[in-house]
Amino acid sequence: MSTTNTMKHIYKAGSQPTAPTLLLLHGTGGTENDLVGLAEMIAPGAGILGVRGNVSENGMPRFFRRLAEGVFDEEDLIARTAELGSFVDAAAVEYGFDRANVFALGYSNGANIAASLIFHQADVFKGAILHHPMVPLRGLQLPELKGLPVFIGAGENDPIVPKRETDELASLLSGAGAAVHMHWERQGHQLTRTEAEAAEAWFKTQA
Repeated sequence: MSTTNTMKHIYKAGSQPTAPTLLLLHGTGGTENDLVGLAEMIAPGAGILGVRGNVSENGMPRFFRRLAEGVFDEEDLIARTAELGSFVDAAAVEYGFDRANVFALGYSNGANIAASLIFHQADVFKGAILHHPMVPLRGLQLPELKGLPVFIGAGENDPIVPKRETDELASLLSGAGAAVHMHWERQGHQLTRTEAEAAEAWFKTQA
């Protein structure tokens, strides 16, 4: 039986029963608390489920293993994607939030596993905010995403995620039916204030 004991996390209920819940997924070296301030800015009153990745890379938490910079351990990614999906399902039961009203909010490594969840399950999220994501897996038949709203924040000069990689991810998601909104910055891999504000403005049109 799946339980919430499988992943270190924090949970804060939304201000009202109809409020969405934001699943917070940190970047490499982060924790379940990293994106709380961002979530409160983007979606005041939303529920918060912050999760810490179960993989340690030189003491830095991640959501899945990698073989090198930008080279994912795909077998581990697939297993960790399923693990995270089961955790969110269990958390919805334990904490009583609406599983059908969950938005992903991920940065870097966290955005990558959020994208992997979308690649594997059409209804896993009501929407997603992906800051500086990569293509999680290639050669995968994506589910029919049926207008799933996705915000992608990216850097035109990101040294970790080339622009062509971001464009490829957007194309794959759009090709599967997602409604993708792109926001470009020129501050490398940093999650900037203006990028956060763009995500906030986008979210107001979705929730």
